[in-house]
Amino acid sequence: MSKNSKIKDDCFALPKGIDWCPVDTALEKLKNGLSILPKEKFIPSEKSLDFIISQPIYALISNPNFSNSAVDGYGFHCENLSDENRFTLLPKVAYAGTNFVDIVPHNYAIRIMTGAKLPKGVNTVVLNEDVTLNNDQIFFRGKLEKGSNTRLAGEDVKKGDLLFNKGHRIKTQDLALLVAAGVKYISVYEPLKVGILSTGDEILDSSIDIKKLSEGMIFDCNRPLLSSLLSKWGCEIIDLGVEKDNYDKLKYKLNYASKKCDVLLTSGGASSGNADFLSQMIKDEGKLFEWRIAIKPGRPLSLGLWNKMPIFGLPGNPVAAFVCTLLFFYPSMSLMGGAGWREPVKFQVPSNFIKKKRAGRKEYLRARINNNGMIDVFKSEGSGRISGLSWSSGLVELSEEAMEINKGDRVNFIAYSSYGI
Repeated sequence: MSKNSKIKDDCFALPKGIDWCPVDTALEKLKNGLSILPKEKFIPSEKSLDFIISQPIYALISNPNFSNSAVDGYGFHCENLSDENRFTLLPKVAYAGTNFVDIVPHNYAIRIMTGAKLPKGVNTVVLNEDVTLNNDQIFFRGKLEKGSNTRLAGEDVKKGDLLFNKGHRIKTQDLALLVAAGVKYISVYEPLKVGILSTGDEILDSSIDIKKLSEGMIFDCNRPLLSSLLSKWGCEIIDLGVEKDNYDKLKYKLNYASKKCDVLLTSGGASSGNADFLSQMIKDEGKLFEWRIAIKPGRPLSLGLWNKMPIFGLPGNPVAAFVCTLLFFYPSMSLMGGAGWREPVKFQVPSNFIKKKRAGRKEYLRARINNNGMIDVFKSEGSGRISGLSWSSGLVELSEEAMEINKGDRVNFIAYSSYGI
């Protein structure tokens, strides 16, 4: 199948007059400017786990596709039951997987097993343990409602019912429904191909021996971090390694990425300093939109196009890169991959901290819920404190307004599980 619509050349352009971009404005711009990128393909439904559906799926058969018994017992036609009931027992047994019993007359009953098709004339089943058997007669006390202990054809899903709409990601529990409804093949989007590139003269690949870590150099934390996120999100990861601040080598990497990737994630070089070759190159030979986001941590976020491939230029700091990936790339990736724009669930939880905040930027604090059901925040807001990511289980979101937070005040909490991690 052909590739979907291309990203528009001006998809990342902010409205005129915006210098510092509010978080909500940036998210709305991404939501309205991006489009689905991957191709579609048909795959067996039994192998579709974690794929995103590209066409609606309808039931090809009903579930169940015939009326059957939900228990081991005795089937009969429910009519005018009293407190004491007797039926003549037919000398046959209805087993699951067989279909040799044609009809059960009124005032007669038949021994029936779980899953066996209800013969004509049977609309109710009494449990085996509730029945007294006497030769060719069964006896039980108490009234039963019509339809008791039966499963009617199509009571779960009817043939032609919509099972899943376009954009749904197949979960483990969905596979059973697809099979039960007779769906053998489905149309899905291919996984979004995401390239990951780290840049900077001071960055070393994490595989390099620690003895080679000279003064002034740091190991690349971002690629392992981003790779693990993208893996959980069902993307196909294309690792482009670490590249020094070299114009020609960076250009080669971008050209290579544009042939292999649907979208590129970079970290480092997102600012406008003298050594930020990546941003300058995209500005000179592609399209670059530098967003100064009113956010902490984060702020510099470069968005661009290189040979029609969208580029998300993340800050180099791991904490800022992590927060910006969750806030901006996660919903964008979901949209571009075919699952639609996804927003995290926010909970109001009482704070267990005190903070005085200035106006101007949205702030995201590493946080977790304590045993008393209150929110603790990490001891430091420094974006270089990577240990805070491991310590936390989510983010506290504070709006742009100036505020003073005291213990017990309710604040917005976004659990990492809301981002599928």
